Amino acid sequence: MSGHSKWHTIKHKKGAADAKRGKVFTRIIKELTVAARGGGGDPDSNPRLRTIIAEAKAVNMPADNIKRAIQRGTGELPGVSYEEITYEGYGPGGAALIIETLTDNKNRTVGEMRHLLAKYGGHLGEANSVAWMFVKKGYIVIEKSKAGEEALLAAALEAGADDMRDDGDSWEIVSAPEAFQQVLDGVKALGVEPGAAEIAMLPQNYVKLEGKPAQQMVRLMEAAEEHEDTKKVWSNADIEEKEIEASLA
Repeated sequence: MSGHSKWHTIKHKKGAADAKRGKVFTRIIKELTVAARGGGGDPDSNPRLRTIIAEAKAVNMPADNIKRAIQRGTGELPGVSYEEITYEGYGPGGAALIIETLTDNKNRTVGEMRHLLAKYGGHLGEANSVAWMFVKKGYIVIEKSKAGEEALLAAALEAGADDMRDDGDSWEIVSAPEAFQQVLDGVKALGVEPGAAEIAMLPQNYVKLEGKPAQQMVRLMEAAEEHEDTKKVWSNADIEEKEIEASLA
């Protein structure tokens, strides 16, 4: 996915993940709680929880924080109950936008999301207004400098991946959601640490944005990602790196 992988790349280069570590920890704690509530606290029998624990460890979240979040989900400790809500809409230039949230107050969140989209030239849509433009897939990004094409392709396909694509300085590995963890394990068995690994909403077609609409869209996505209730943001906007860098400068 052109726009998506470039978005990851630019944020990585700018060190945004480190700058927002507190926000990342908050989101992961919510996800751990929801995953444990839905599928139990044992990661061996709860693939979703196992994936989020791996993400928590990747950002160096303390083990006690992980344990407490899981215990709040299973009811062993008291805690806030979060609801998963997905918002759909359009940004500048007609690009589609999906915002996945975890909230304890959906009335507050929907109002804030509506205001946020309007502020940056977009608008909130109805359920399924843009979801049909996307497909849910396991999505792994590997920098080319970290792995050879043949070895990576062989490992990915053997583990159940559907495809491996060339995206400039990275490889993108795509799989069915249910095969994601197995493919990720297969890639890591090569000693490779992905630049991104998640269950993603990948667009089936893209909307090319340039100039002001492109920069507005980047600022909208950045603002949406910074919202305290946001889990993930997806878009079918195809934006060049220079536009992203200009917007985040």
